[in-house]
Amino acid sequence: MREPHLASKRTRSFLVPQTGGATMTFGSKVKRLGLRRNQHQERSILAEFTLYIGNKCFSSWSLRPWVAMKQLEIPFEEGFVRLRTPQTAANLAKVSPTGLVPVLNHNGRIVWETLAILEYLADLYPGKKLWPEDLGARQLARSVATEMHSGFREVRYGWPMNLRRPKSHKPLDAEGEAQRARIEAIWRRCREQYGDGGPFLFGHFTAADAMYAPVVTRFDTYGGELAPVTRAYVDAVLATPAMRHWYAEAAREPWPEPGRTNRIERGRVSKLRRRL
Repeated sequence: MREPHLASKRTRSFLVPQTGGATMTFGSKVKRLGLRRNQHQERSILAEFTLYIGNKCFSSWSLRPWVAMKQLEIPFEEGFVRLRTPQTAANLAKVSPTGLVPVLNHNGRIVWETLAILEYLADLYPGKKLWPEDLGARQLARSVATEMHSGFREVRYGWPMNLRRPKSHKPLDAEGEAQRARIEAIWRRCREQYGDGGPFLFGHFTAADAMYAPVVTRFDTYGGELAPVTRAYVDAVLATPAMRHWYAEAAREPWPEPGRTNRIERGRVSKLRRRL
């Protein structure tokens, strides 16, 4: 799953303009002095990653691999394509075989789909422990991450990610509420069974937390008063340096709120119909 015509921002260092409004940014550079040889080799390989994403305010699929790489200190360069513009499809076609983000480019090797990106990183860097080491925990982590990848449509549509939206409770329909309850049940189970080692689903930050990070923002924005266990997990994810970084850059994006143009246009059509 991923986002077609959405967008994000970039790490600040310097910008290289691309044709048609796309930008690629270079900011996640690594200090190489003082590293032992094996560390230097690992950092050198990782620095050759470029992760293409969309707008940080609302591109939930872009957030997932980005927050995993940032939180686990995997250096990368950030490629940015602004979403929901007339040029978006053409710009995405230059970097993505599906016309969607996120996309990871590792020295010309293209990896698309969020879970595939996370699995690729886990294979390259087992020491980062993107999946839990315990077999039972790893099975559960992969199961709940895959369930997130393919499910909870009513929550995602009813509570669209928008990091600049004022926080206020927004009720979901019956199906959405059932999906919300399922998400909270997943979080409780993971925390109860495997969360002793830290504040995340499996103690330390894993790919499962990355997959649920955009849902955490939705609970925080629309969920109102949350159950204590849910609130504790939401707060833990939002407090990570990676999420704070993403929120700060989303706040600096200069473009209109998601869907604002469409709402204005619908209002104009409604007024015209009333006149007719």
